[in-house]
Parts: sequence; structure tokens; C-alpha cells
Amino acid sequence: MTDGISRRKFVTTVAATGAGLTIVPRHVLGRGFQAPSDTVNIATVGIGGMGGSNTRALMSQNIVAVCDVDWGYAESRFTQYQADLARMQGATSPQGQGQGQRPRPALSKPQMDANARRPAQNSTANLKRFLDEQLPKLKRYSDYREMLDKQKDIDGIVVATPDHMHAAIASLAMDSGKHVYVQKPLCWSVHEARHLAQKAKDNPKVVTQMGNQGHSQDGARTGYEYITGGAIGDIREVHVWTNRPLGYWPQGIPRPAPLPAVNPDRPLRWDGSGVEARIAAALAGNFPVPDKLSWDLFLGVAPPVDYHPIYHPFNWRGWVDWGQGALGDMGAHLIDHPFWSLNLGMPTSVETISTPFNGATYPSATTTYYEFAARGNMPAVKLTWYDGGFNPPKPEEIGDERLNGEGGVLYIGAKGKMLQDTYGANPRLLPKSLHESSGAPKPKLARIAHEEHEMNWVEAIKGKAEISSPFDYASRLVEVMLLGVVALRAGGKIYYDGAKGHVTNTVKMGNRTVDPNEFLTRNYREGFKLT
Repeated sequence: MTDGISRRKFVTTVAATGAGLTIVPRHVLGRGFQAPSDTVNIATVGIGGMGGSNTRALMSQNIVAVCDVDWGYAESRFTQYQADLARMQGATSPQGQGQGQRPRPALSKPQMDANARRPAQNSTANLKRFLDEQLPKLKRYSDYREMLDKQKDIDGIVVATPDHMHAAIASLAMDSGKHVYVQKPLCWSVHEARHLAQKAKDNPKVVTQMGNQGHSQDGARTGYEYITGGAIGDIREVHVWTNRPLGYWPQGIPRPAPLPAVNPDRPLRWDGSGVEARIAAALAGNFPVPDKLSWDLFLGVAPPVDYHPIYHPFNWRGWVDWGQGALGDMGAHLIDHPFWSLNLGMPTSVETISTPFNGATYPSATTTYYEFAARGNMPAVKLTWYDGGFNPPKPEEIGDERLNGEGGVLYIGAKGKMLQDTYGANPRLLPKSLHESSGAPKPKLARIAHEEHEMNWVEAIKGKAEISSPFDYASRLVEVMLLGVVALRAGGKIYYDGAKGHVTNTVKMGNRTVDPNEFLTRNYREGFKLT
């Protein structure tokens, strides 16, 4: 630009100007120069899994860089894009779907989280443009620190790595003035949630978004309007459940390890600990690190652990070092809705019970009991979370119908009940007569264009939309979720001072007393500390 203002500074200034922004015409800037307000330069950190879906949704923009610790996995994503394009072109041919119809690409397993989204931006033209024009000149990195240091044309970053690296990458990106879209859960610990919230507050021109895409969908907003409009009266009880981990990733298993030396006078028994030792030994082995995987960069902030294919790709979610189990995976899609519509704030107490927990990988199933204090004229609320196959009691109003096996939210109100599916979809009042007599709720919230969560972030960067799930909101939601994990690891009920971010009690665990506050944060490896 002739006045010397950097492209990134222009875009961040645009974001601060609000929805009244006028797009700069191309002729004002000269032939061949693309207006900064037209497109955003985006880098994806972690494209092999959910980041691949996020990137697809953003292909109307400029994808200028990709960073991934496993380029074998990342390359497979580009191969999948080629296959998707061939399928989509076939589907839109005269022999395919027919003119004017938009194909819905099939979702691979790492994209399961996107299964409620309408692929409004995932057009054939955008994908073809990415593959033909952007992919050949795409800058590739393994270390996000190198990318942020070297590549100065990045406006926004998508962080779709394992949970344990979200905060470190997002924090450094915000220090660099980059807009950030971070997959759910926002981070790995309560301390990180508060750190990112403060970082966003300190950088008001940076547009932040957490990837809980249901927050941008119409069904979630209708559910909010039912609840806040008083359709079922005062609510004192909420039940939230998911079928995860189901068969998606392993939990409740030991870390791979050889059998310990056994005293011949005391042979290994076939009791619980003996069977667990044998399972660990069955998983053990010498597995070389794949050639294109930078294992040390995968570990990042976490303690050193030898590579094993049971950890990566995708299965990291069930391991305490890197993930947050089913609660971290689906809580942002489910707890989001009562947290939002009931303005819950921080819980006063949290207790998690579970199937056996060995401290290395999360239990096969948990139930977490949250208590929230009264808020203004709204009564105190008890919220119960279930995963791994545990479900709440079925409301009698649904008759022979079964609760949604994937997951959902059940509100118990003074005048009735309400159900929502995962992502806040399909809100309906119970009994059916109440739903029919109430009619649609009075609109209170704007609807997000195309329900496209990633593009909501882009439109907010351009100053054309209000951001859906900024860190100010997302950090508080994730703090509530992660307190359930804190209670699990502490081994007992915790009492929480939300204003101070501090657990006020200790927990007796066996012969020792545990301070649950130690689970609010972690020790960071040198080179990966929060900035």
C-alpha cells in the first residue's frame, strides 16, 4: 500500500471499525492489487484432523501457510481434498445432482465434529481454486514458532492441534497481532482459559473465536430464545450427555509398558491390577517414530513420553497429557447451551464420579455434578454431565421415544421441559402439547449467515459481523468444563471460588491430602511456555 500501512494492520483496523465497514473497491488500489477487506490471509496449525474441515470452510479466503508436526498425516488431507473435488465435480455434472444443487461432501472420521454443519462455503469453486492456485505455493512448517517468526503476511491463524498446544500457539499468535480461531476445547487447563481471556482483552483488535460451531447454528439460537423467553419457567435442573468416547478413541486403558519383574514367590495375579499390567504389556513395543512426524514438537508443552501409535493421530484425546476426554471433546458443544441461556457463570461445587481412573488415560465413563448459585431472579441450578454411555433418566413426556443416543440437553423447568440435540439442534418443548401451544419463541438473536462458524470469524475480522463465540465467552464455558476434569483428578468434590479462580478445599485421596488447585495448571516444558 502506498501509505506504508501493513496489510495486517489494515485488516486489524478494519476489524475494529464495526459493522459499518465499506469494502474498498479494487480500482482504488490499482490493477492486480486485492483489497485487504476482500480476503484474509489464513494459516492453519494442524490440518490433518479437524483443521482440515476448518480450512475447507475458509477456502474463499487466502490459505497462505500450513503448519503440522506430522507431514505424512497432513499430506493425506491434501490427497483427500483432491478426491473430494473429483467427487463434487461429478456430483454437479449433468449426470450428477443437477444444475444449481450444492453437494454435501462425505465426512471422514476426523471430521466427525463437523457433522451438524451446513457446508455453505465448501463450494467446488473454492476447493478448486485452493488446489490449483494456493496449494502449489503454500508455505509449509513443522514448528508454529518458526512460522510466526518468518511469515509476515498472515492475518489469522486456525489452531486445530491436540488440546494441550492450543493455548501456547494462540497466545503467541495474539502477541503477533494475529486473529485466532481455536478448536474446542479452547485450551487444556483452567489457568490457560484465564490466560487466553486476558490476552484477548489486552489485544482488543484481535478477533478470537472458539470452534464450538453449534453456537452459530439456528437451532441453538432458537433454544436460547425458548429458555430466555420463559417457555418452561424457572429452571433448577439440567442434564447433559454424550455417547463419547464410544469407539472414536480409547479411554480407560493403561499406558503401554512391559510387564514388571515378578517375585516368583508372588506371581502376578489375575486381579484388577494384574489384568491391567497384562494389558499394558500387550500394548508395549518398540515403535519407530514415523519419518515425517516431529514427535518432540507434538509433545510441546507436555512431559516427554516415548512415541506410540496408540497416541497419534487422533487418540491423544483420551490421554491426560494431551486431551480432556469426552468432557473436553463434547462439553463445548453441549454444556454451551445451558451455560449460555441460563447465564450460569462459575459453579460453586463440582464432583465427578467415574469408572476406574488410572491417571494416565481418562475413564471409560464419567458423571459430573455441578452446582450453580442463583443469579439475580434466576434460581440455583444443578447441572449433571454424563458420558461413556451414562444417560439421564428418560423424561416420561417422550413416551416410547428414546433419548438421542449421540447426546443432548434436557432442561427441567417449572412449567415444562425442553430437549436439544448435540450442537443445540432441534430444540423442542415437552410435553408436545406445550410445544404446539407455545409456538415459535420471540426472536432475540441475530442468525449467523450460512451457519458457517469459521466464516463468521472472517466476517468479524472484516468488520461485517459480530463474532459468535469469542474468547471472552469461550474461556468461561471451557473453565466450567475443565473443572469437571479437575474434580476427577482430585478424586473428590471440590468447592470453587469463581471470582478468584481458586478451589477452597482439599480432598483426601487414600493416605494423602490433595490440593485440587494443582490441577488448575501444569508445568510447561522449556521452549513452550505461555507468553
